[in-house]
Amino acid sequence: MSSVIWFLVFFIGALVLAYQRVSLLTATFTYAAGLLAYTWFGAGSFAWLIALWGVLALLVLLNIDAFRVRFISRPFLRTYRRMLPSMSQTEKDALEAGTVWWDGELFTGGPNWEKLMSAAPPRLSAEEQAFLDGPCEELCRMVDDWDITHKRADLPPHIWDYLKSKGFFAMIIPKKYGGLEFSAYAHSCVLVKLSSRSGVVASTVAVPNSLGPGELLLHYGTDEQRNYYLPRLARGEEIPCFALTGPRAGSDAGSIPDTGVVCKGIYEGREIVGVRLNFSKRYITLAPVATVVGLAFKLFDPDKLIGERTEYGITCALIPRNTAGVTIGRRHFPLNNPFQNGPILGKDVFVPLDFLIGGMKMAGQGWRMLVEQLSVGRCISLPSSATGAAKAAVFATGAYARIRRQFNTSVGNFEGVGEVIARMAGYTYIVDAARSVTTGAIDGGEKPSVPAAMLKFHATEFARVIANDAMDVHGGKGICLGPKNYLGRGYEMVPVAITVEGANLLTRSLIIFGQGAIRCHPFVLKEMEAARDKDKRRGVKEFDKALFGHIGFTISNAVRSLVMALTLARFSSVPEGGATQRYFQHINRFSASFAFATDVAMLSLGGYLKKKESLSARLGDVLSSMYLASMVLKHYHNQGANEEDLPLVEWACRNLLYRAQEQLHSFLRNFPIRFLAAFMRFFIFPRGQTYHAPSDPLGQRIVDAVLRSTPARDRATHGIYRTVEPGNPLGLLHEALVLADTAEPLEKRVRVEGVKTGRITALDLPGQIQQALAAGILSETEAAVLRDYDRRVMDLIHVDDFDTSELAAGVAKEDVRFARVGNA
Repeated sequence: MSSVIWFLVFFIGALVLAYQRVSLLTATFTYAAGLLAYTWFGAGSFAWLIALWGVLALLVLLNIDAFRVRFISRPFLRTYRRMLPSMSQTEKDALEAGTVWWDGELFTGGPNWEKLMSAAPPRLSAEEQAFLDGPCEELCRMVDDWDITHKRADLPPHIWDYLKSKGFFAMIIPKKYGGLEFSAYAHSCVLVKLSSRSGVVASTVAVPNSLGPGELLLHYGTDEQRNYYLPRLARGEEIPCFALTGPRAGSDAGSIPDTGVVCKGIYEGREIVGVRLNFSKRYITLAPVATVVGLAFKLFDPDKLIGERTEYGITCALIPRNTAGVTIGRRHFPLNNPFQNGPILGKDVFVPLDFLIGGMKMAGQGWRMLVEQLSVGRCISLPSSATGAAKAAVFATGAYARIRRQFNTSVGNFEGVGEVIARMAGYTYIVDAARSVTTGAIDGGEKPSVPAAMLKFHATEFARVIANDAMDVHGGKGICLGPKNYLGRGYEMVPVAITVEGANLLTRSLIIFGQGAIRCHPFVLKEMEAARDKDKRRGVKEFDKALFGHIGFTISNAVRSLVMALTLARFSSVPEGGATQRYFQHINRFSASFAFATDVAMLSLGGYLKKKESLSARLGDVLSSMYLASMVLKHYHNQGANEEDLPLVEWACRNLLYRAQEQLHSFLRNFPIRFLAAFMRFFIFPRGQTYHAPSDPLGQRIVDAVLRSTPARDRATHGIYRTVEPGNPLGLLHEALVLADTAEPLEKRVRVEGVKTGRITALDLPGQIQQALAAGILSETEAAVLRDYDRRVMDLIHVDDFDTSELAAGVAKEDVRFARVGNA
């Protein structure tokens, strides 16, 4: 056997062992067997054999724990401790919040697809479906968004009453307290429908059911607090808000200057030990109408009245609005979407210790409480609202582009417009898939904190693109506000969604990868915990175990990345064949490349990577793209793998995986250690950048589905308020879209047989219809159909006009119902 063949045997064998992730012991035995065969049958020189047997001796030593610990792990641990970035308590709490779900699989380089694909699809119970079809539908019917946003700057009294009486503020409250006890998926579906009708209504409903007093009481409150507040919240007798953000610290809880000092004071006529609060908060949704305020502050006990500590840290309390010293300020005005939002101030507010959520045992646990619940709420409120708005925009834009004509054809037939509509539909499918599958995981017991950040960022960013695209297609129709404008307020709401619950810029650059790299990685958190273990003997033992697991993991991912990049992942094992097989395989490929790049970056840059926010952001984009593509595949499977939906699935996956490729490329281009960048590029892009964005023909297949009443269009926009009735433009647009199938051939006949031949000379369609009827080109019935269609279209494309006095800021107070406590 020639030396070349022996080399190939050893080389391929090493690749196979690394690809399959065998243990160090198994690799040692396999190498030993191969070396024995080579020594006996090969023709290597004595010096070469000595070198190869030396490698075996080293492998044997590495299998001996005591040798590894003494000569490798313990010395490296000393260096590692110096490299380890500092971590505040708030960062530590954030890392420990929630659970690791599919995001953890994507960090492995070999995701276990069975874990995702075997999960039960989210389903509504009969009670939840009845709520969507009944109270939720009726609420949408009651909404006049122009009246809310322009005339009242508030919800009218009958809608406030309806929200309270039908339990819209009680979706997360258990039935034993009088709530609806809906699943996360049902909660999400309600917000999807409401946000397709009114951003103000959706925001008003979202807050009490998201991060706020109700959720905190459920998970951390004392029995007394739950029994008192939850029934009142469920009945709408109490309106809650939660005050975290302030003018000096924003959402940086670790820097909030708001304080609570334990002291003695007078409360209800008697002296007790309580907390004296001083705080200044802003951007607090529902604050102007709230009757009870959830408050985050830093708790101090300088006189040690409640224990041996003087500082407890961030703590949460529940403060009635009418408590002395509490001032609810005037309202903020968030970009013409006047949901109730405003500042709250507190000056020397003295409250009993019983007002602390969870009592004294939860003192100082406020940030952990908040981030644990944020891992769920972030997956629901904003992603659901963004999904509803996106679906409504696609539903409306597809119909408008069909009925709006320019140059004797529907504007949707222009390739430039079609490209935009395909992008809108593709992004909407992505956010809906992520929302649906992730809320289903929550109902299965997960609290996915990293996916929550990914959903918040990408759902709102995609909604921004969709809103811009919808405005571009609608042109003047989109920019003229008024009762007929069904896009304007949603367009204005987009920056609000992007800003709240943490600005998207920081979510992308600090949270997604920064939290995910530690929380989801199979070994990094174990190494950090071992390095910080005060029991040094146990710490070095655990560090040794994690370190060598990590080394093998990195080598395996380097090999897996190289092999799958060279073969385009064609031999990667995936759960399904058919049209979606290649997308599963490409996610496998990018998972290995991502995991390898992550390990090299963390090993070489250490704590400095935390400061290189652009690099972290790009790695976060890769992680997000893989996660969202996985959600698309699972969603397609959950919906029954309808062949008509394949263009949307293919566009979404191609777009996302192309993003993953390009962000990996940008990461390598900007990696500061250039020889390591070249080293990583060899394993990640040995054939260059081979993945392509969606093609134009694929986009056209989507446009063809969206511009017509098709099952694919209905599934992609399912769950919005589309009832055909006066005052609902979405329903009226769809009605016109359906009529277009009959009207368009008649229009074409008028144009071809009349206008082009000179038999019809009128310039407007009503005049052309009349002449076509006289010339026998149209029958009476056909003329009536075309007139009716033209009337409906013109009513839809017209915009509103106003007298100047109607647009002037400020209206008579008697015409506006300002929210008041007790009747809000």
